[in-house]
Amino acid sequence: MEHVQHWINGQLTAGAPTATAPIHNPATGEQTAELALASSADVDTVVASARKAATAWRSTSLAARTKVLFAFRQLLAAHSDEFSAIITSEHGKVLSDAAGEVVRGLESVEYACGVPDLLKGDFTEQASTGVDVYSIRQPVGVVAGITPFNFPLMVPLWMCASAIACGNAFILKPSEKDPSASLLLAQLWKDAGLPDGVFSVLQGDKVAVDGLLQHPDVDAISFVGSTPIAKHIYETGTKAGKRVQALGGAKNHMMVLPDADLDVAADAAISAAYGAAGERCMAISVVVAVGAIADPLLDAIKSRIPSLLVGPGDQDGTDMGPLITAQHREKVVDYINRGEQEGAKVVVDGRENTSDSGYFLGCTLLDDVRPDNVAYTDEIFGPVLSVVRVDTYDEALSLINAHPFANGTAIFTRDGGAARRFQFDVQVGMVGVNVPIPVPVGYYSFGGWKSSLFGDTHIYGPEGVNFYTRRKVVTSRWPDPGSSKIDLGFPTNGDH
Repeated sequence: MEHVQHWINGQLTAGAPTATAPIHNPATGEQTAELALASSADVDTVVASARKAATAWRSTSLAARTKVLFAFRQLLAAHSDEFSAIITSEHGKVLSDAAGEVVRGLESVEYACGVPDLLKGDFTEQASTGVDVYSIRQPVGVVAGITPFNFPLMVPLWMCASAIACGNAFILKPSEKDPSASLLLAQLWKDAGLPDGVFSVLQGDKVAVDGLLQHPDVDAISFVGSTPIAKHIYETGTKAGKRVQALGGAKNHMMVLPDADLDVAADAAISAAYGAAGERCMAISVVVAVGAIADPLLDAIKSRIPSLLVGPGDQDGTDMGPLITAQHREKVVDYINRGEQEGAKVVVDGRENTSDSGYFLGCTLLDDVRPDNVAYTDEIFGPVLSVVRVDTYDEALSLINAHPFANGTAIFTRDGGAARRFQFDVQVGMVGVNVPIPVPVGYYSFGGWKSSLFGDTHIYGPEGVNFYTRRKVVTSRWPDPGSSKIDLGFPTNGDH
């Protein structure tokens, strides 16, 4: 059986003798590998390696860094099929979805390839007589990324590409459920010419996470995951004096106005709710149907579900794969049970999709879901779509704005005025207009509001560069010989 290890100082290592965890194929339920879980000693080892590497890497020229980034980008693209196969085998998503993850991760690498332009500072000549003022960006130092199971390649690339481009050393702590993609990622960084220690992989569980949060030589933490954990990461990391960005959970609404194109809206709802078995932080989990469109929209969504094939992600024609673990499948089933008990109508019942092996659950469609129903209030993270009916746009907007999660939202309409009003009024971090999953392109930044984000910096793009650098302002003066004098007054521009 394969043993999945750490990547420290440019090589695979089993680390200190410690506990292990099983890795399963979600489509079969079979254990495929065993994962080494980091000890406290492993945390110290990886951080020490990263700290040493960061000192040299920050001194490396932008030209040399860019050369590594371009080489890494080419290698990443060349290994797309290999990454897709690894992701499907450990996460369960279909191969086409896994390939899409690679493409979106590449966007962040391509953005980071422009680091010479991204790190340009400002310069003001003659701010006062003989005085110049300029700003520069410098790397934070050693940064760690704690990433979720649902995007084992894309989310690490959201973090590490910009962090490394900016001159930092990066430690990745991937999910213990699907960690193998991280090791291929590490090998490609090495093959691209990245010095040993600049990119590391620390496999593990809570011991690894807490060790990184508390370690005095870790300067910043990036996190993507559930809201309770994001809150813990943010509070613990900031208390330890670290810079932290922690992206949490979501309950993404899709408002459908009466004038919307019915087929477009129904196709979008299906795609955004059930893609990757709903295990996306940008999945649409609530359709807010406004007025008379509710019945025809519900019928259109219902009629499309039987055509979706649920099965192993590497099987031709499969539209939706399994959930990540048996425990998570049961958790989602429990949400459906409780939602029904609290008054929701089960229009399509995914609980009927059972299998002797694998963690499969069919698409579920709930109607007449009320705002106090657990199926509405909680992030389910599974193939469950709830329909909430309201009479007016204002009711729909109030419903969305009242929810504590504010990651992504969408509106479907033919009315440009209504769409513009929605993007102005809605209190959510990412907005789609006739786009159900508005994940920004790589040269913008990703992140929500309220309980979907802890910290004030979104991930990747311009805000990612901001997070992984610190600005320094330099005031420079080169006086003529013999012109110096003592002056105890507070300096102002008018003095020069």
